[in-house]
Amino acid sequence: MVKSEQKSIRGEDLKAKVLQTTLKLFSQQGYFNTSLQDIRKSCGVSIGAIYHHFENKEALAKALFETLLDEMNQVIMEAMDPHDSCRAQSHAVAEALFQLTLDEPQKMQFILMAQHREYLPDAAPICSSRPFQSMKDIVEQGMRKKEIRSLDDWVAASTMFGGALRLMNLHLDGALDRPLMELLEETMDCAWRGLKA
Repeated sequence: MVKSEQKSIRGEDLKAKVLQTTLKLFSQQGYFNTSLQDIRKSCGVSIGAIYHHFENKEALAKALFETLLDEMNQVIMEAMDPHDSCRAQSHAVAEALFQLTLDEPQKMQFILMAQHREYLPDAAPICSSRPFQSMKDIVEQGMRKKEIRSLDDWVAASTMFGGALRLMNLHLDGALDRPLMELLEETMDCAWRGLKA
């Protein structure tokens, strides 16, 4: 990239471009096979521009992980918002996550399938991240309102969303013989039958 082009990308735009490029390279090559020089070259920016925003590759991976989790949680909150019941919220969230998997497969692959603890040893487990807590909150509220039977919180959350999350993984692996969205109703009906009061 020539200097005049580099000057036009600054601040948050540059940071977003670096994160997007990092996601692409991590998805294609893996964390350990991607260097900051690879990211710099693919981005077309100086190494100093990267270091201005990120201390090192681990900090960059952490920022990417947190950004993607924030985006996923925003999708979940927006899907939940128009609905009051546990069943409607759960269905809307699963549908939104299926759509996100179809629209942004690299992002969902990084969130759901990357072994983050290998290179982010201090990161909290994925199941304690905000998106997964939001899903757990849905079933906890459903139990409080007696819409679903009383169970251990994690058992209830795993029953409600575990099948959907597994199907997302299978889709990302190319293992499904039907389109992901065609499986939504059956998946959520099975989950609901396992939990309803």
